[in-house]
Amino acid sequence: MKSKTCLLIPNYNHGREIVAVVESLAEHGLPCLVVDDGSAESTRDALESLTRRHSFLDVHYRERNGGRGAALKSGYRLAAARGYTHAIQLDADGQHCAADVPQFVEAITRNPGALVLGAPVFDESAPKARLYGRQLSRVTVWVATLSFAVEDPLCGFRGIPLRPTLDVLDTERTGNRMEFDPEIVIQLVQRGTPVVNLPTQVVYNEGGLSHFDMLGDNARLIGVYLKALYAMPMRLLTRRRSR
Repeated sequence: MKSKTCLLIPNYNHGREIVAVVESLAEHGLPCLVVDDGSAESTRDALESLTRRHSFLDVHYRERNGGRGAALKSGYRLAAARGYTHAIQLDADGQHCAADVPQFVEAITRNPGALVLGAPVFDESAPKARLYGRQLSRVTVWVATLSFAVEDPLCGFRGIPLRPTLDVLDTERTGNRMEFDPEIVIQLVQRGTPVVNLPTQVVYNEGGLSHFDMLGDNARLIGVYLKALYAMPMRLLTRRRSR
């Protein structure tokens, strides 16, 4: 399968940060789709200015904020409808290293059927609570998938194979907010999608805008993990019977 790849950025009110992110991607020669999830007028103004300056950029505006997962799902469907086979997804807040895009392109080219996941390399800017939470998420996903294939289920820098991803979206009910990132990983791995992990620098910018709701989003993440763990014994039994 020959891959055709675009960049995909979900955005909500990162009017200042998204400018630098888009500018940093210009050199890579890939079309870029930004899904704006009901941002304020100032952010939309920034995006409109960017589209006038950069022909590789296309912005899709969602009228109402639906959450990160909802924006990503819209982006996957739009990318597939435009003929792309893969989307390299990264965040709008500037945490991800745009210089690593060619590594993701190479990994997709070599492994077109795989889910390419960023394996974060953190510096001292990373909050300790986030690091502990990531470790817990890793272990939970390992148990839920009966596999150690996933190094980090939360990193937003990833290469998405669109066909199997849309198959999941067409047959499973998935969350619309922060829980979507690990949830789609679990679903894809459980369906047999291979995983490639790529080390990539992740920086927590001082004073950066975060939309993570410590109470609500953590509750949603716990719900996703409990659901996956609840189904794990049946998956294990099915695997044993198939041997």
